[in-house]
Amino acid sequence: MLDIPALRAALLAWYDAQARDLPWRTGPAAGKAGQRSDPYRVWLSEVMLQQTTVPHATPYFLSFTRRWPTVSDLAAVEDGELMAAWAGLGYYARARNLLACARAVAAEHGGVFPDTEEGLRALPGVGAYTAAAVAAIAFDREANVVDGNVERVMARLFAVEEPVPDAKPELKRLADQLVTTERPGDWAQALMDLGATVCRPKGPLCDRCPISAWCEGLKTGAPETYPRKTRKADRPRRHGVAYVLTRGDAVALVRRPPKGLLGGMLGLPTSDWRDRPWTDVEAAEAAPSSGVWRDVGVVEHVFTHFALTLWVLRAESNGAELVEGDVVWTPREGLSALPSVFLKAARAADRLL
Repeated sequence: MLDIPALRAALLAWYDAQARDLPWRTGPAAGKAGQRSDPYRVWLSEVMLQQTTVPHATPYFLSFTRRWPTVSDLAAVEDGELMAAWAGLGYYARARNLLACARAVAAEHGGVFPDTEEGLRALPGVGAYTAAAVAAIAFDREANVVDGNVERVMARLFAVEEPVPDAKPELKRLADQLVTTERPGDWAQALMDLGATVCRPKGPLCDRCPISAWCEGLKTGAPETYPRKTRKADRPRRHGVAYVLTRGDAVALVRRPPKGLLGGMLGLPTSDWRDRPWTDVEAAEAAPSSGVWRDVGVVEHVFTHFALTLWVLRAESNGAELVEGDVVWTPREGLSALPSVFLKAARAADRLL
């Protein structure tokens, strides 16, 4: 039978000695000295880290907290400014939810985050995972925080044979039985650190694992095969046309609709994205402006649920108005803030960057 107190003591002792130094984290020594984590910084980091790695998210976190050191500061930002600052983090619905949540905290809670899972879940854009993470890490609430790292640790620790994603409820149940009132915030972060640095997706460092004595996956001789996985279905492919309209050193950008993929972001004008390629005639008809459009190749981009082949056309403005949308003429050096799919297309158009 699993000795939960012994396992917890081993992992927390390891965390005390090996905790990662992260800019949003109050380390275990500081926590024991009475220092509490800032809920705003915890929440912001958790939103940024969804579908993003720590090295990639860290510069964004530091930039955001310099520009907007409190949730009330963030709440006052214009939508377009926030979306531009988010460019490159991907999954842009998170940025819209981030702003909605900040405004709710500022307007309805006086700039103070609720300190319970239930209260946090009531905020716009805050799901079960984020609410649990903020409750545990910022407020030391007894919450079950399960991300991909924790799922992997549970799958190996208990040698769960059911493949993910079907195993997710069981992995969450197993993680829950290890949560107690003792240092719940440190416990959540210890599991995350273990998964990120030792119980890695490939090549787990079992000889360095503080809880290897209890690991059923290790006993099988093949811990790296957990969690079991079902074969992913092939991503559907869509096709579109991106239009790079230049005026000297400037490029025409348009604001995308607020809803949907890349909603609210500045981007290149595009056709619709559909399941079949565009013909020359169709591409010309969908162009945002009359002019001589030159084929500069295609770029490939992969979103979560589909792959996109984007045919890139370029033209020099002849003074005609664009067909629809307000145009933002942007210097070439300003294109680095574009979402990556449009940055690829801009770079394809005669090496703009």
